Amino acid sequence: MPGISLKRVTKKNFHEVVQLHDSLTEYQKRCVAPNMVSLAQAYVEKKRAWPRAIYLGGKPIGFIMVALWDDDIPKEDLPAYYLWRFMIAKDYQQKGYGKQALDLLKEKCKKDNIKTLYTSCEMEGNQPYDFYINYGFIDTGINDGEQILKMYL
Repeated sequence: MPGISLKRVTKKNFHEVVQLHDSLTEYQKRCVAPNMVSLAQAYVEKKRAWPRAIYLGGKPIGFIMVALWDDDIPKEDLPAYYLWRFMIAKDYQQKGYGKQALDLLKEKCKKDNIKTLYTSCEMEGNQPYDFYINYGFIDTGINDGEQILKMYL
């Protein structure tokens, strides 16, 4: 069975990665920005953004982007990364691939000597909040209408 890997977004896979967002439900599209927007932000924030396509074997099935720093993270939790964007294409959800992708991100964090991983999510429904809590993030409270979550590594 092919495993999950995180690969750079290149000219070769750009369109496939952008189109993954179209697979999401309307509710899910409200929870995560289109991958095109995320990649534009990554281009503008080259030094801060770490965007990667999530691959299953040779096929892109998701997208993840980390902010290598965030000025809103409390000093006591530094060094920290912020999980800025994360999505798995609809047909690949509920199969454990999201967890595997976060496992790879945790490996990167540990290799980079990161102490805390932050993320945030909308609270219109129970996802992706429940996914993050079940993965091991803890709720820190609401900030600007989004739930702020963190995980100590």
